[in-house]
Amino acid sequence: MSELVRSPGVGPASVEHPAIIPLRERFGDAVIRHEIVAGDEHVVFVDPAAILKILQWLKESPDQRYDFLSDVTAVDYGGGRPIQVVYQLFSMPHCRALRVKAELPLSQLEIDSVVPLWDTANWLEREVYDMFGISFRGHPDPRRILMPEDYGEGHPLRKDFPLRGRFSRAEQTRQALAGAPEDHLPVESGTGGEPRIVPWQEIHAAAQVPADESDD
Repeated sequence: MSELVRSPGVGPASVEHPAIIPLRERFGDAVIRHEIVAGDEHVVFVDPAAILKILQWLKESPDQRYDFLSDVTAVDYGGGRPIQVVYQLFSMPHCRALRVKAELPLSQLEIDSVVPLWDTANWLEREVYDMFGISFRGHPDPRRILMPEDYGEGHPLRKDFPLRGRFSRAEQTRQALAGAPEDHLPVESGTGGEPRIVPWQEIHAAAQVPADESDD
């Protein structure tokens, strides 16, 4: 049975949420606990192994219809504690929000991708992988999105990541100078085509606006 944890000052009227009891009834022990934070924000912790089927039910059930995924992120509290993967959901038809969390031990930073449910999860999950090192099973394009593809210092938002990085400043400078500009540019993925590195010369040329076309 999942438990409810209330923040200080949260009264009984704030406990009710239309998703919590149906979630417990349908998924049992996969619903680990329910918290209320910041007065009225509901957070439900679930078993990582059940994340895809739970989120699919929350999206597709007529009484829930959490059709908008506004964010996928993660939280690392350090000290060897599990990293939390966070899904911020909103139901447009019912006008209500729900936050779903799954805790991953540091030895097993992997969870199912929710891109099959929401396309917007694509780049959000890539950012979580890039910054925290969490892998998303079934993701269609599991690459870094903020750091260069050859970035070798790890995942910058982890609490065990050194403030100045893992390499010395001299080594960081050496690697930056040794790399080609293309290594730090986005990969273009056109419809029906294979992803490719866009040469920096093309981006520079496209950014030039003829003088007679510029705004007065």
